[in-house]
Amino acid sequence: MQKIPFGPGYDEMLDPRLMDNNVRAKALAALRDNELDPINLFNISWKDAANEVRKVVLSPSLTGIDANVVVMLGNEFPSGSHKVGAAYCTLMEGLVDGEIFPGEHTILGPSTGNFGIGTAYISKLLGFRAVIIMPDNMSKERYARILKYGGELELTPGTESDVILTLERTREMMKNPKNKALAQFELFPNYRFHRHVTGGSAIDAVKGIGNGRIAGFTSAPGSAGTIAAGDQIKVAFPDAKIAALEPYECSTLANGGRGQHRIEGIGDKMCTLIHNVLNTDFVILVKDEETVQGVKIFHDGTDSLVRMGVEREFALGLRNLFGPSGICNVLGAIKLAKHLGLGTGDNVVTVATDGFDRYQSVLDEMSNRYQDMTAPVLDRWAREIFLGASPDNIFDFREPAVKERMFQQKENDWLKFGYSREFLDSMRHQEFWDAQYAKVEGYDRKICTLRVHTAEEQPLCSSSR
Repeated sequence: MQKIPFGPGYDEMLDPRLMDNNVRAKALAALRDNELDPINLFNISWKDAANEVRKVVLSPSLTGIDANVVVMLGNEFPSGSHKVGAAYCTLMEGLVDGEIFPGEHTILGPSTGNFGIGTAYISKLLGFRAVIIMPDNMSKERYARILKYGGELELTPGTESDVILTLERTREMMKNPKNKALAQFELFPNYRFHRHVTGGSAIDAVKGIGNGRIAGFTSAPGSAGTIAAGDQIKVAFPDAKIAALEPYECSTLANGGRGQHRIEGIGDKMCTLIHNVLNTDFVILVKDEETVQGVKIFHDGTDSLVRMGVEREFALGLRNLFGPSGICNVLGAIKLAKHLGLGTGDNVVTVATDGFDRYQSVLDEMSNRYQDMTAPVLDRWAREIFLGASPDNIFDFREPAVKERMFQQKENDWLKFGYSREFLDSMRHQEFWDAQYAKVEGYDRKICTLRVHTAEEQPLCSSSR
């Protein structure tokens, strides 16, 4: 029986209290002192050292609404983004299933950035060669982070909207049996990580906030992994509404739009295979320029936020927590709250996938497009973007006839990659998704039974089940 490298199970990522205390302590120290120590695998969690979800709650002075916008923060995950969790689970499931072997296989990571960074990082910690396939017009910080972790780059033409080319290149490279792809858009460990770990953490995040319930969850799909959290949220709060966010300039789910946009990490001109469209209630469009302007305001517009009524200390704390996709998620949360008429005590949850550290070049490019970004301009942007976020460009997908558009989009996207119509049709039933999720328990047992750290056996996982 193959033993696998040391790493956490799904339940441990959701609740780090289930980890061995010494392992958890060493992991927290390594997160601060040595990010390339493999013990950092045990930092793949939304929870901090106190077992609290890392989050900020945006005030009405910033959002212009009475409902709470609870933002889960991904920037303190190892590698700087929560996408590392999906990369880890995809690789780990391949290991315990005996499909991927250390020293034998090269890991492929099709991505536009954060999943690729996570793949390079996880591969480095577990001793694999990694090749990241991504478009050639993403932020230079993303490429630099991949190279820092020892990943190799295989670049395809285009930008975020051309991710389909990365899938085609990945399929070509998989003809070599030594290459194994962590294909985030189509492999279900991505779904399982986010339904179990992100969804469960979202439920924890609202405890003690407002009415302690989740009225809405917003996520801008790239791979559509994060939005799988909505499936678990609906188990706890059946009335919760789940909104998928898209760039206004590339509104593929909403109406088949296929344009270019600048929100890195989302809006990939497809309905991904792992997107459970059954639980998507709304599709909301957000303009890409507003997300970049929002990053500028959070990072350089502290005074503008203070003039809107935000406390200075809180405004300063926002400076490094958001990239464009995080701003998109916040704007979508505001729009959803307005559309639903949410008020005091209601909670809308969303995520900030990464932090500012990989977007300085985006602001540098922005400075070439605007001659004037003085305080009055930032003041105006802040008011218009956040306080003025209007509940327009919201598409209601709750009616079966409307939802059918996404099912048809998925067929159009994935039949050409060899999936049968029968398999795609099975995704029209919640039982399919629940069966995928039920595999979490079995993988937990496999991971805990097979894992080793050097020559030292680790005990079986505890379980919250």
